[in-house]
Amino acid sequence: MDVVSDAISAVHLGHPSSHRVRMSGSWCARLDPYDGAGFYVVLKGSCWLLPDGGAPVSLGVGDAVLLPHGAGHVIADAPVDTAVAEETAVPFEQWLAGTGPRALPDRDEAEMLCGRYWLDCSRLHPLMTELPEVVHLPSRVGSHLELRAAIDLLAGELDERRPGSCIALPSLLDLLLVYIIRSWMTEATSGAWPRVLSDPVTAAALRALHSNPAAPWSNDRLAAEAGVSRPTLARRFTTLVGRPPMAYLTWWRLILAATLLRDTADTLATVASRVGYGSPYALSHAFEREFGTTPGRYRMQAAGRPAPHRTPSTDVKTD
Repeated sequence: MDVVSDAISAVHLGHPSSHRVRMSGSWCARLDPYDGAGFYVVLKGSCWLLPDGGAPVSLGVGDAVLLPHGAGHVIADAPVDTAVAEETAVPFEQWLAGTGPRALPDRDEAEMLCGRYWLDCSRLHPLMTELPEVVHLPSRVGSHLELRAAIDLLAGELDERRPGSCIALPSLLDLLLVYIIRSWMTEATSGAWPRVLSDPVTAAALRALHSNPAAPWSNDRLAAEAGVSRPTLARRFTTLVGRPPMAYLTWWRLILAATLLRDTADTLATVASRVGYGSPYALSHAFEREFGTTPGRYRMQAAGRPAPHRTPSTDVKTD
């Protein structure tokens, strides 16, 4: 595994939902904040995204936008004053229900893909945390070719339900999330993690830790893996990541333990072994120190959370 894959996998819950929607005339919809990430891709026409507390974003054909922290927002055919939006915006689910196909396409019709990823926001990797409230990737000739290909494939799957679509759709939606984050990292002019993963020494060390977090790592062994001296690794890693290599490893092992407790029925002993702890007691002690609760209580709390819808065939709406 690599850092980006692990950062997404640690918080990803269930299958994402997606819709292909068509609108014409004047329209305005409101989605309140939620635990997860939302996306829009404009296929035809244009629209406006108005995030809570943020500047309006004009979206044109081919634009992709991700709201990685589930920010509340208004999506509309034109920029709308906040006070006006509060009065006129239709609740998002109600708006979706009224965006089906029309017998005669409108010349000024807008069309988009939109959807939602269900995320466990309680244990975010810092790479996910530092994503901006709105990741806007404008369409430009020759840019984000992988992302464009994924959008084309996703639109094709939503146009016509074909054999295997129950696997293809959630897989393409997951791919879309990866490509949006990857594209943001390529273009980001600020933020620590694009710099972290472009630094060859730190990137090599993180790759090693994420590939085998249960290994008996030491600073010397990790420095050898990265091809530098121990002081060089400690200096560069701590400066860029914000914590020393072994402190990062301890934190990541506990994040993995929390993920396994949430998503599997493995015993505590098995979880401890899989994340590099010698005994359940050692894991329990470290887990409680980091999260303020025991592994057993954490598992019970995670089991009590409302589960996201996990059936792609009913989550996906084809217009």
